[in-house]
Amino acid sequence: MSERVIGPGAGVRVRAARPDDHDAIARVSVAAYEADGQLKDEVSYAATLADVASRAVDGEIYVAVDEGDAVLGAVTFVLPGSTYAELSGPGEAEFRMLAVDPVAQGRGVGEALARACVRRAVELECTAVVICTRDFAAPAQRLYARLGFVRQPQLDWSPMPGVDLLGLRLEL
Repeated sequence: MSERVIGPGAGVRVRAARPDDHDAIARVSVAAYEADGQLKDEVSYAATLADVASRAVDGEIYVAVDEGDAVLGAVTFVLPGSTYAELSGPGEAEFRMLAVDPVAQGRGVGEALARACVRRAVELECTAVVICTRDFAAPAQRLYARLGFVRQPQLDWSPMPGVDLLGLRLEL
């Protein structure tokens, strides 16, 4: 995927993550999930978020960076059969662990990362992108709805008691 500048004068670009980004991705991912309450029920998930090297082996990681190349957010893009794939089936792509540094929220970083994943799925000739989001994550749900994702109740699931995930799908 080529680098893309997003937003009029936003000074944010999305690019493939490099190994020297891993520490920043881990920090941003854990901070974002903590800030919106996603780790209160599942503290062990912080270790999964911080294990960026494993995510990079089984998926593609994209980062949104500022003019100084500081990581503002990250996302993991996967295909069916990946260790990190939860919902995707044949012909579908999926993205997970979309995280935006709390200090960078409201700048379009999350949208840029989600759009990058959709572009990647189109490049790979996928028929759809499927994702899940926490049931209480209203800002994420609004973002995904703006991008055309539609709720698919048959994809809802719960990895553990108290953690309810809503399934969404975007036809390509």
